[in-house]
Amino acid sequence: MMFLLPMLIAAAPLAEPPVEAPAPAQTEAPVDWDKEFGVVRKERDPVTGEIPVDPYVQGDANAGARPYSGDGLARAFGGQAGIRRITDRALELSEADPRIKAIFEEHDMVRLRRTLFEQVCYLLNAGCTYTGRDMKTAHKGLGTTRADLNALVENLQRAMREARVSFAAQNRLLAKLAPMDRDVTER
Repeated sequence: MMFLLPMLIAAAPLAEPPVEAPAPAQTEAPVDWDKEFGVVRKERDPVTGEIPVDPYVQGDANAGARPYSGDGLARAFGGQAGIRRITDRALELSEADPRIKAIFEEHDMVRLRRTLFEQVCYLLNAGCTYTGRDMKTAHKGLGTTRADLNALVENLQRAMREARVSFAAQNRLLAKLAPMDRDVTER
């Protein structure tokens, strides 16, 4: 038995040394990664809420097509109020659409809502002027594909159906928008 006692004592755990509080961390300023990589964030215009863009020549020619004559299509879409509801709804659907929502996450949605409304309103001859950029410039660098564009068109069609726009009137608007795909898609 005497022999076991020294072995038990030897096998017993040693008392752990007291744990010292960690040394206070040096307070370094956090890294400004935007500055490190040269990212420049533009401040929104306090009046419009839009992010400034490089200067461009404004004009209806930037809308990508000439408007229809007469006011029949404007009436079929519910005038300016109906067009605004449809374009807002199309963007709402697109922002929630898993296929294309990433395109809109870093986009100036205030400007997009305004210019999409102006474009459709102008094309339907509902009394609007288009103040946005041309399609090629406005979509440059977005990397949009034909599939992205198709998803957006599906959302626009759904918004028009919800607003009870006739199929014929829908097709007339889409006929004006369709040729713009070359300027909107990049790959």
